[in-house]
Amino acid sequence: MSSTKFDRTLVLDAVHVTEEAAIASWGMVGRGDEKEADRAAVEAMRKALNELNIDGRIVIGEGERDEAPMLFIGEQLGKGNGPAIDIAVDPLEGTTLTAKAMDNALAVMAWAPKGTLLNAPDTYMDKIAVGPGYPKGVIDLDKSAADNARAIAKAKGVPVNEITACVMDRPRHAEIIASLRAVGVRVHLITDGDVAGVINTTNPDTGIDFYVGQGGAPEGVLACAALKCVGGQFEGRLVFRNADERARAARWGIKDLDRKYDLHEIVQAEAIFCATGVTKGMLLDGVKIGGGYVRTHTLVMDSVSRTVNEVRMQRPI
Repeated sequence: MSSTKFDRTLVLDAVHVTEEAAIASWGMVGRGDEKEADRAAVEAMRKALNELNIDGRIVIGEGERDEAPMLFIGEQLGKGNGPAIDIAVDPLEGTTLTAKAMDNALAVMAWAPKGTLLNAPDTYMDKIAVGPGYPKGVIDLDKSAADNARAIAKAKGVPVNEITACVMDRPRHAEIIASLRAVGVRVHLITDGDVAGVINTTNPDTGIDFYVGQGGAPEGVLACAALKCVGGQFEGRLVFRNADERARAARWGIKDLDRKYDLHEIVQAEAIFCATGVTKGMLLDGVKIGGGYVRTHTLVMDSVSRTVNEVRMQRPI
């Protein structure tokens, strides 16, 4: 995959794919039907991918083939006459957010050269992430959330009470939330969408310094692609709740079930990350339709050039 093609052609193609998924799912915003919203995004994303001159393979998708009719892990996409790439997708991150017309629903995708994205099984993952500008090793998954906050504050040169952590609002995170608040850290709680939560650490305008907590492992891979593009840091460890999940990991070639992964073990080569807003959020506006036009707002990141671009598209309906 040459850097020229990676920069110019594939970046624009990626934007088109997430735009199509976002527009398709927008029609289900506020209608209370999570499955239909997801189906619309999946079908639109798959159609757009199959129109591209790529030799693509889904490594993070809607599940295994017997669980998902489209965008299943291992599915080959594209016309087959272009660069060989791994594709990680979450056609609609925030199905509940979409169904309830809440903020921060996204259509998300990441690309990397074939064989360079972690085949993360559909399990949970303990995660910690921080954006760019910090010394290597500033975060450590094996330390407490409070200790990580102190380390980030020291590296940033501010008191710990000026640090803000993003945490998903779940009962399993009660101890993390309490420990952060005990040392004065601001805690920004989100109801869904931990890819968006991690992305928020990449932009100082959000006020989010780091993300911590347990969420989906596939979403961890997508988040790492974004961090790879800006020079952030990430550590994660897979969490297995039962024998079936451990067996699933074995099918994907994961032998060390207790391994602590860093960003560059999860995304092993250059990557493109792309997210289009479905509903408005901290970083992106949602889809807008009116006056005979559809408008979208997309964030696209390219690790080759370390560029982050916002793309606003308007076209006739």
